[in-house]
Amino acid sequence: MAIAEHPIVDLESWLRSDIGLYLLAWERARFDTLVTDAFGFNALQVGMPGQDMLGNNRIAFKAYAGPQLPDLACSAQWQSVVLSEAELLPFASQSIDLLVLPHGLECAADPHQVLREVERVLVPEGRVVISGFNPWSFWGVRNSTPYMKQWLPYPSSELVSLPRLKDWLKLLSFDLDRGHFGCYVPAISSKKWIERFSFMEHAGDRWWPYFGALYVVSAVKRVPGMRMLTPGWKSKQKRMAGRAVVASLSANKELPVKHGQETNN
Repeated sequence: MAIAEHPIVDLESWLRSDIGLYLLAWERARFDTLVTDAFGFNALQVGMPGQDMLGNNRIAFKAYAGPQLPDLACSAQWQSVVLSEAELLPFASQSIDLLVLPHGLECAADPHQVLREVERVLVPEGRVVISGFNPWSFWGVRNSTPYMKQWLPYPSSELVSLPRLKDWLKLLSFDLDRGHFGCYVPAISSKKWIERFSFMEHAGDRWWPYFGALYVVSAVKRVPGMRMLTPGWKSKQKRMAGRAVVASLSANKELPVKHGQETNN
């Protein structure tokens, strides 16, 4: 496949348009909110080489992986850059604490395999943040309307709806904990008209939230049968405290005697 035909390249070109910049501003704000409280040792972004969706996170080691490499200016923001398909991530199992997947499912040949790889490389209780176009939005409807010019950077048949994504995440033992819909303006390309319809952001979020053009969701990997282990020094403190109470009672107080019992002098 030629590089120019890759969906990621089409997406990056689309994001430089007026409507793309409008969507990117909303998407980046949601990612900044969802990744800010994720902690660990390793963070990974898969796809969208021209954008840094981990910029608001404090994990020290941040890497990028995808079928398209970022340019030299963008590469400087990553500690490691890897050329790979999202379906075959070259990372050890349970080695990533935070993984962001901006439009990664739409750009992949096998989106379900991408999620299986995400589950494999994430540590237990690790977090994944995913964004995607909503096929049931006004933009998605226009994109699938016959005889109309394609609006989104790829066909609506490749879009993954949120209910479908929820089912996939549930099968892989992920808990969906937070999510957002956004970008409610009509499918228009002029910056002037985008600004005029900006009031629809508040109206759409209140009255028709499921028709937002974009969704961003956060999910946590759960491992059945796991339980939290308390530090050993806490158990030791409890045992020492228990012995101290018994010694105090025996030294300073007489033990109560129930009626009918005899004591030996």
